[in-house]
Amino acid sequence: MSYFFTSESVSEGHPDKVSDAISDGILDAIYRKDPMARVACETFVTTGLVLVGGEVTTSAYIEVPDIVRQTVKNIGYTSAEYKFDSESCSVLNAIHSQSPDIAMGVDKGGAGDQGLMFGYACDQTPELMPMPIMFAHKLVKKLADIRKNNIKLMPYLRPDSKSQVTIEYDDNNKPIRVDTVVISTQHDADAKQKKIREDVIEHVIKKIIPEKYLDKRTKYFVNPTGRFEIGGPHGDSGLTGRKIIVDTYGGWAPHGGGAFSGKDPSKVDRSAAYAARHIAKNVVAAKLSKECLVQVAYAIGVAQPVSIFIDTKGSGKIPDKEISKMISKEVDLTPKGIIERLNLRRPIYQKTSAYGHFGRNDKDFTWEQLDLVPIFKKYA
Repeated sequence: MSYFFTSESVSEGHPDKVSDAISDGILDAIYRKDPMARVACETFVTTGLVLVGGEVTTSAYIEVPDIVRQTVKNIGYTSAEYKFDSESCSVLNAIHSQSPDIAMGVDKGGAGDQGLMFGYACDQTPELMPMPIMFAHKLVKKLADIRKNNIKLMPYLRPDSKSQVTIEYDDNNKPIRVDTVVISTQHDADAKQKKIREDVIEHVIKKIIPEKYLDKRTKYFVNPTGRFEIGGPHGDSGLTGRKIIVDTYGGWAPHGGGAFSGKDPSKVDRSAAYAARHIAKNVVAAKLSKECLVQVAYAIGVAQPVSIFIDTKGSGKIPDKEISKMISKEVDLTPKGIIERLNLRRPIYQKTSAYGHFGRNDKDFTWEQLDLVPIFKKYA
């Protein structure tokens, strides 16, 4: 019997993603000068205001207001008409140093906090990701690309947008069609709803979703309220880490609860989630299973994970326990081992802050590489 599954994404202009981009921009700026820094940076945005806080321990000096303004400008908030723009917004800096109690454990190579992290991969898409979240990301990314590089095509676009995609699956868990697409995009005051709908379907949806998945029953909801002029941090406040499901697997796989943006890789919330995705993707790519869920868990100040759990949903070529033993033997999952294997002490994080941390074709996304496949294939 068929079933339906839905995932959503939001653009870089969404207020929560503005916050993520600022937090990761500050991490990158510090890492350019001090790759051994400890950073846990949180951002709050609202009408005319950016508040940056958190804990940073570093030898570097950075101009936080300059990073904030450049990030906001790059996203596209450059007009006072938006009620939030790079030149006029106030920037408040409330960053302080990391607790020495936490630092004691991290200095010895232990995890920066307790917690559980999940990684996932499946064969639904070439990226080895669930199809709903991949389409949702690509739709809002397409809107941003048009706004930044081909604005004449849709001259009314503003930075904030959201997407939602519902896929119908058959009883073998195979995606068979797109049932519903929802896109809400911020626009200029004089833009007409009919024109926006036509353009979104023609220039965005039909350019991203392959024709074979669209049919006469596919439903399109474009700006379903009828208007989306007020948006961004003026329309809604934003917080770092409030879009963790968008950042990962769109709800298809579990989430441990820890956010990514603004955290250096000594924080296993980020680095271990990247490592778990790296493992899961390589397991599927090595044909050991059609899908793979990896859970790792840590105790604060302790280097080795306290547990490793594997679930291939019955699709494994070898038992899940054997895959777990293989991972324990072949992959170093200490924070130090993860950081070194994935080369994480680099200023690569701001570009992860929108359109998903996984399924991206970018050489800096080292957790997406398939370097473990030859090792894992030996176990088949």
